[in-house]
Amino acid sequence: MKSLLYIFIAAGIITFTACEKKDVAAGLPELEHHYYAIFVPNNNTGVTVTRNQATLLKFPVQFYSTFTRSYDAVAKYAVTTAGITTPAVRGTDYNIVDKNGAVIQSADTTYSIIFPQAKQAMDTIYIKLLNNTAPGVRKFEVQMLDNITGQFDVDIFSTAFRRPVQIN
Repeated sequence: MKSLLYIFIAAGIITFTACEKKDVAAGLPELEHHYYAIFVPNNNTGVTVTRNQATLLKFPVQFYSTFTRSYDAVAKYAVTTAGITTPAVRGTDYNIVDKNGAVIQSADTTYSIIFPQAKQAMDTIYIKLLNNTAPGVRKFEVQMLDNITGQFDVDIFSTAFRRPVQIN
């Protein structure tokens, strides 16, 4: 019986020492200008839409910050069809647009969202479907990108950095 008591005491000591709270230094200088931009909800779930959908696709983006800065933080995103066997074509199947439906120009499929004064905020990526009548499914993916500059870093979460889109 004594040995059982000693086992319970030893288990209790191990449990309490294993759960020791460790303080993480707050305000680390190397993280003062580090932010995150992710899709909401916080997942990488795909979206299926019909090609004749008239309303804009809306992908909310959360910008995480606890500061107000003298500069504007810039989150980057891109549209990619890499590795997709039935790729959608920008300008034929869809366009990246602003909230009013005006096409946002890009030389390379990379776009920016500006967060004034690096304040925490929500913004939205808008996509307009162009009702391409060609038969078959078309696919593309919108991806949040890391944007590392000399002034700030806008990072991503692996759990919420992409939105696969399938156009039926």
